[in-house]
Amino acid sequence: MKEVIKTNYYDEIKETLVKNEIYKKVKDYSKNKSDLKAYFEVGRLIVEAQGGEKRAKYGNKLIKEYSEKLTNELGKGYKVSNLKNMRQFYLIFKKCQALPGELTWSHYIELIRLNSMKEIDYYIYITRVQNLSYRELHERIKSKEYERIGFKEELEKPKINTLIKNPIMIKVKNKNERLSEYALHRSILENIDDFLVELGIGFTYVGSEVKIKIGDNYHYIDFLLFNYKFNCFVVVELKVTEFKAEYIGQITKYINYVDKNIKELFNDKTVGVVICKKENKYVLEYCTDDRIFTTTYKMK
Repeated sequence: MKEVIKTNYYDEIKETLVKNEIYKKVKDYSKNKSDLKAYFEVGRLIVEAQGGEKRAKYGNKLIKEYSEKLTNELGKGYKVSNLKNMRQFYLIFKKCQALPGELTWSHYIELIRLNSMKEIDYYIYITRVQNLSYRELHERIKSKEYERIGFKEELEKPKINTLIKNPIMIKVKNKNERLSEYALHRSILENIDDFLVELGIGFTYVGSEVKIKIGDNYHYIDFLLFNYKFNCFVVVELKVTEFKAEYIGQITKYINYVDKNIKELFNDKTVGVVICKKENKYVLEYCTDDRIFTTTYKMK
């Protein structure tokens, strides 16, 4: 006798979704986990019903048929776009050992639109670390944060420079106006929380135009920050010009001063960030100090 081939995928999909709705009413505290499990299973069944992964993207007629039947029998929530999202959800995450439960279905809808797993991994990482809502995640993706950060390191062991975007976006009243260094500095102070988030993960504000004395001369650090993730002070210098060689010497002095006079023994070494209008790759080739990082800015 020939083996009976299971073909009634619709009934399995319907049963999975009905069970999920019942479970959510009884176990409200874990309904997100139930949603993810159910939608993943529905995505798998849709792919199988369409004849496998290679043919899945061409099977929209079947999805439309399923959508109409599910809507008639179960009500709203099973539009064609929703079922396509479930299919894509399965195709992207089928090889994952476990899906992060902190992320909701709304988070995953944002993620499945991305182009690569490295990009998805990055946004999962920052969502978990910073407890981002799906709307906040949407704004990060919209701003092309991953492309600006140029993330190359393993997510498990990031370094502070791998979390600094390039360029960073600085909020100003008129982005078409050419601002002086002072005016740009004031704009950052007026939107300091936005600046810290834009700069990267774990940055907190310590002070602005911090007065220090080196020898007989007084100097002013544009911004002194602390990064709680890496347990270090961060000296930030803001420049409205192209990166110049003298900036290396300037920020090196400030880093050494903070290390000697401000940081505690239990803090890691101080790092410096020079934010410039434009990079100069020829000068940067000679900056071998691993405590100094550079990035550029754009006004928004």
